[in-house]
Amino acid sequence: MSDQPSCCDFCFNQDIQLYEGGFDSTTRICAFCATRALAEITPQPVPEPAPPPVRPSREARLASIPSPKTVVAHLDQFVIGQDIAKRRLALGVSNHYKRLVDCWDRDAPDPIVADPDLRDVVVEKSNILLIGPSGSGKTHLVKSLASYLNVPLAIGDATSLTEAGYVGEDVESLLSNLIQAAEGDIEVAQRGIVYIDEIDKIKTAGSGFKDLRQGVQHALLKMLEGTIATVPPQGGYKHPMQPGIPFDTTNVLFICGGAFVGLEDIIAKRLGRGGFGFGQMSEISQVAADGLLRQVKPEDLERFGLIPEIIGRLPVIAPLDALGVDDLARILQTPKSSLVQQYRKLVRFHGADLMFTDAAVKEIARIALERGTGARGLRSVVEEVLEAVLFDVEVEVRYVITDRTVRGGVPVKQSISQPRAPLSWHVLRRLAAKKPL
Repeated sequence: MSDQPSCCDFCFNQDIQLYEGGFDSTTRICAFCATRALAEITPQPVPEPAPPPVRPSREARLASIPSPKTVVAHLDQFVIGQDIAKRRLALGVSNHYKRLVDCWDRDAPDPIVADPDLRDVVVEKSNILLIGPSGSGKTHLVKSLASYLNVPLAIGDATSLTEAGYVGEDVESLLSNLIQAAEGDIEVAQRGIVYIDEIDKIKTAGSGFKDLRQGVQHALLKMLEGTIATVPPQGGYKHPMQPGIPFDTTNVLFICGGAFVGLEDIIAKRLGRGGFGFGQMSEISQVAADGLLRQVKPEDLERFGLIPEIIGRLPVIAPLDALGVDDLARILQTPKSSLVQQYRKLVRFHGADLMFTDAAVKEIARIALERGTGARGLRSVVEEVLEAVLFDVEVEVRYVITDRTVRGGVPVKQSISQPRAPLSWHVLRRLAAKKPL
């Protein structure tokens, strides 16, 4: 046995266990270096080339295009009213998917459009602009659409975006949210939907100083049209030392929305319906009630403060009408997952039941309309009305909410366990009461 300490000839670590086997007796090597050496000399399997993507059949390509009628029929289940906005939104989405199918169809042996004169025609992207007052259902409309199309949806606020080089979120952060919604799948995210809310808040101010909001509009141009954007992996703003993710926005559908407060006055002035004097506001209000936003033109948006380039990239304009009492009442109880059904389910967790009378629904809608918050204000009104009920729910009790309850009264309590008499019994009882003695 040698007195010389064991030392590896490669890493020069002393007093370590040497590897035995596989090498000649003169080579002193530790187990760690031996493992690395064996891994380097072992032939690695050559990865097989990925098979080319399977081209969908002609029937599959046709089936992937949503019909505008089916899109509207789906939206009718979740969104009350807004027929013009639903129709234009459905047409824009259907044309967008035809554009996606055209990428496959152009080189297919069995194209859908077999006309050789149209083979090389490229369909340009048609992004959508939603215009409507606050609480008219713009965001809800987009969410319902994305759930039907089964595509990832990213919702962003234009007011949080800044021009490149300034503190804040770059416009590419919207694409980062889309990648997160697609669970990291870039291919799926590149066919998703991005909804940019409050687009009217970045209108130009018209002052002589540098307008940062105009810079945001210019930053959005390439992304709306279609470009290879560099997306920060963690969102926020881009860092020069941080590698970005290449993202193609060519097939991303962009939907912008905003309230555009004051746009009615611009439209009324163009139509010659606004004037000077005491009757100006009343006349414009009456015209706005009749759907003045339905007559919006691109020049009106330019006078409002959007630059012409961004208006040209939002060719489909879908106006939304202000909601009235009847519309809000229908929103409360008609759609799937309506507020009435949601709160009924919450009460059912305690073994109780909840019922709203028609007068109570109308009263809740009237209060929400007076507050000027639209459909999003319905939940706060219902929360205030049901606060006492939800705080202490009694088992086997049916709470009947009346219009008096909405105005501050107490709900009517009925016992669920007590069986109800059949309707015929009540009819016969009333008939017997009316017979002369």
